[in-house]
Amino acid sequence: MRIGIGYDVHALDDGLPLWLGGVKVVHSKGCVAHSDGDVLIHAICDALLGAACLRDIGVHFADTDPQWKGIDSKILLQKTVALLSQNGYSIGNVDSVIMLQQPKIKDYIPQMQTILAQTMGIAVAQMSVKATTTERLGFVGREEGIAAQAVCTIVKEN
Repeated sequence: MRIGIGYDVHALDDGLPLWLGGVKVVHSKGCVAHSDGDVLIHAICDALLGAACLRDIGVHFADTDPQWKGIDSKILLQKTVALLSQNGYSIGNVDSVIMLQQPKIKDYIPQMQTILAQTMGIAVAQMSVKATTTERLGFVGREEGIAAQAVCTIVKEN
C-alpha cells in the first residue's frame, strides 16, 4: 500500500463557471484556469500520481499544452487512473477537502462523491469529500481563490 497527497489552488473571478468534483456549482464566481479549473479533481490527480511516484499533474497535463485548454477535468482523472493501472496500481480510497468561503456546497457533496467514484471506477464508499471555510482568513476567506487537498491510498496489484 502507498499513500499520496495532493493540493491545488485556483483564483476566482466573476462570471466563470465553478466546477468542483465534476459538478457545476451555482455561484457568481468560477476558477481561473487553463482547463475547467476543477480544483478538487486536480488535487485528487496529484494525490494519486504522487502515491505511485509518477510526479504530478503538471508533468502529465501541462497548462501550457493547448490540447488541455478548457478540458473537462474528469478526463484528466480518467487518464490518471489509467496511468495507475498501467503501473500496476488500484485505488484503495480517497479523502478530500475543499476550502472555500462561499458558496456552501454541502448539498452538492453526494453528487460529487458519486461522479468522482464513477470516474475512477471505485465504490462511493471509497471516495470522501468534505468542505470547510477558512473563517474569512487568507485568500480563501476573502473569496479571492479556492483550494483543495486530497489524500489517497493505492495498492500494488499482484
